[in-house]
Amino acid sequence: MTWRGWCAFAALGIIWGLPYFFIKLAVQEVSPFIVAWGRIVLATLILLPIAWHRGALRTLGQHKAAVCAFALAEFAIPFAAISIGERWIDSSVTGILIAAVPLTVTLISRFFGVHEKLGAWRLLGLALGLCGVITLVGFGNISGPLGWAGAGCMLLATLGYAIGPLIIQRHFANLDAIGPIAASLLVASLALLVPALLNFPQQVPSAVALGAIAILGVICTSVAMLLMFYLVNHAGASRATVITYINPAVATLLGVFLLNERLGAGGFAAFALILLGSWLATRGAPPAESVPGTQLEYER
Repeated sequence: MTWRGWCAFAALGIIWGLPYFFIKLAVQEVSPFIVAWGRIVLATLILLPIAWHRGALRTLGQHKAAVCAFALAEFAIPFAAISIGERWIDSSVTGILIAAVPLTVTLISRFFGVHEKLGAWRLLGLALGLCGVITLVGFGNISGPLGWAGAGCMLLATLGYAIGPLIIQRHFANLDAIGPIAASLLVASLALLVPALLNFPQQVPSAVALGAIAILGVICTSVAMLLMFYLVNHAGASRATVITYINPAVATLLGVFLLNERLGAGGFAAFALILLGSWLATRGAPPAESVPGTQLEYER
């Protein structure tokens, strides 16, 4: 991989660890639906013209249902669920729970016609990852009904993030990925429009909240996707997917050191178990290059 590829890899690993920190800042003032909708709208305004210019939207007419399903699974539901959940749990906990996406993909892929052999190492990975989630929920700093509700929101988002790439793998294998992504962002923005309008703030939010939403939409979604396209084209998708093991570390460090969140021994143990389990569960899988769209499961 060239030095430009390594720069893109490092930048993307950091960028996709940022959302949970900025979501936490934004939801302290703004409705979670506004945060999710604003992020999606900004990304749509950037990526839709690019997709149009590339001609990537022309072949989507026969995939309308899949585009709508992907919009809900990858953008509308996870973005809203994470924003809602972060009102009740720490951003560092959010990042760790979302790290279970590769595990979830392995568990549900058979329901989408993807049959991969589950050997001993992969089964061990699934078991360790599950133990990590149980450790985080049971022995971390999640407590009370709202804490459990927040954790439930993150697990819902994790399920959505796992379904998203499987939809692309099944329906968009031969398409330019930026086309389905841009079209799905547009659909997701329309899906969240009514909830956003119902929760529209009565006064202008602070510069911190507005800046957080802007960073989420421009940097953490649109620029990150463009970086991912570059990285996959120049380094291969199999190397690009390693980013999934960097994102939660960035999210945890930001939460602990900038937001003064306390993860505790249970949280760090869960972090290690989930990452190790994710690595083992995806070990020995077919090369990501043969699984179009897999790289999208790490977008946040």
